[in-house]
Amino acid sequence: MTVPLPGSPPVPPPPPLPPPPVPALVIGEALTDVLTGPGGERSEHPGGSPANVALGLGRLGHPVRLATRIGRDRTGRVLREWFDDGGIELLPGSVGDAPTSTATARLGADGTVGYDFDLVWDLAPATIAALHSGPPVHLHIGSIAAALPPGADQVLAAAEQSAAGATVSYDPNIRPALLGAPERERARVEHLVEVSDLVKASDEDLHWLYPGEDPDTTAARWARRGPALVVVTRGSRGARAWWRHGHLDVPAAPIRVVDTVGAGDSFMSALVSGLLRRELLSGGDPSATAATRARLRAATDGRASHPDVAWALRYAVRAAGITCSRAGAAPPTYEELARPRD
Repeated sequence: MTVPLPGSPPVPPPPPLPPPPVPALVIGEALTDVLTGPGGERSEHPGGSPANVALGLGRLGHPVRLATRIGRDRTGRVLREWFDDGGIELLPGSVGDAPTSTATARLGADGTVGYDFDLVWDLAPATIAALHSGPPVHLHIGSIAAALPPGADQVLAAAEQSAAGATVSYDPNIRPALLGAPERERARVEHLVEVSDLVKASDEDLHWLYPGEDPDTTAARWARRGPALVVVTRGSRGARAWWRHGHLDVPAAPIRVVDTVGAGDSFMSALVSGLLRRELLSGGDPSATAATRARLRAATDGRASHPDVAWALRYAVRAAGITCSRAGAAPPTYEELARPRD
């Protein structure tokens, strides 16, 4: 059952959220995005999908820890300053002697992006040890870090171990240039889907993973395999959220697109934030996590969507729209999203 939202209604400001007793944890790559435009212009920006999600959560008021891998070089220093400005705490061992990874993004005339990568992904022993320092309120994983060896196995192990004491979100954010054939990647992706409470993927991700299959078919199947909520972002067509017994269409916000870099990550961080603020994601110990999962499952158990889920989705769409309206992966702040629409 599709329940369209009429137009693009204003998103009310979220209620105040006191800092959770244990910060949210994001595991994944941080790198330098080198942007090249249609006319050959070039610029550098801090990036990496999980790092963007961490920054987005920080700008939305959440204390965040990030487990990653960056160097002590010039671009690594820029990344550390970026994290400091966003209030992001790097786990021990996240800064090392190896060069900081890069992703070269080629911007098309229509604002779409293609990527080339120069990176290595794994976690230092000190970082892996720090992951066991206590369960986070919420764990987010995804992208290159969840797919590229040798670090992908570390991410999978962390997700499996954290799921007992925290809710988990996952964004496959497929990067074909770094992966093998789709049939080789599906088993890992599907396993991570099964251990997650919330999954976000783009329609491009699903087209690549399952050539010839309608993304709606994939999302509906995923929603029956573990997650309470599976959301497919569809560019200018907005997003479609799936749960076991229904789905919801959320229209895109009307904006002037500068570029789409980081839009999906802004969507992800705002969706996690919205669900945290509605107490539909959380954790800290097994009993609290079980209660939260029961609330999220109850909110996605009918044919029509729960108002809190619909609100969080509109909040996420608006965040993605703001990011698309400016250059680079620049997620909005809590104050920007709390403002009434013009």
